[in-house]
Amino acid sequence: MINVENIKSSNIPFDHFIMDDFLPYELAKDLSDEFFDFDSELWYFYNNKIENKKTLSDWGRFPKQTFSIFSYFCSEEFVSILKSITGIKSLYPDYGLHGGGWHMHGRGGKLNVHKDYSIHPKIPLQRKLNLIVYLGQGWDPDWGGALEFWSNDVETNKPKNRIVEIPALFNRAVLFDTTQDSWHGLPSEITCPEGFYRKSLAIYYLTDPDRTAENRNRALFAPYKEQKNDPEILKFIEQRSK
Repeated sequence: MINVENIKSSNIPFDHFIMDDFLPYELAKDLSDEFFDFDSELWYFYNNKIENKKTLSDWGRFPKQTFSIFSYFCSEEFVSILKSITGIKSLYPDYGLHGGGWHMHGRGGKLNVHKDYSIHPKIPLQRKLNLIVYLGQGWDPDWGGALEFWSNDVETNKPKNRIVEIPALFNRAVLFDTTQDSWHGLPSEITCPEGFYRKSLAIYYLTDPDRTAENRNRALFAPYKEQKNDPEILKFIEQRSK
């Protein structure tokens, strides 16, 4: 069902893998078409100074193909493939799709650079891998929306420099390790025309926590550009992390 023959991998600034033409083309197109309209009331809308996106993680609302692909991503067969790609022996799918599911950004969409939660808020496992599959048909990289990977400033525990930009091309999958001070996001507002959307599927995989795991149940965001001197935004980020 999936294509993992032409994997591009790197450990800079942290371990990640890029897989193009990840799904059969017709399946990827069907999955894209199943997304609800952007104006649907079924979306959960994050709309604040550090994020502008719509999400849905309710299995009961997913259409047929979407339900099936998430079921496959949770399967023993697919988890075995991830273990083979990454060399990680202990991996468990997050069946609850906490923070995952459908993600959709329209014009003006963004997501400040952040580190994901470390310990799952429901079960005592550590978040280890993110899998994101991009499904925005006709997406033009000039509109922005690339996934950015940033290095870590050890002294401040904040992102230091943007190292990698991965355009959100249709049917591209990105897999990355979230336990390596893995700052990531899309902090600049998307400039796509009306009627085009940055669509993605996201599912996360957990592992048995080790001694170095941060005791953090929420994402840790970083201010971007002029936000660094805005006390209101800094206070909001602190509250968001709790």
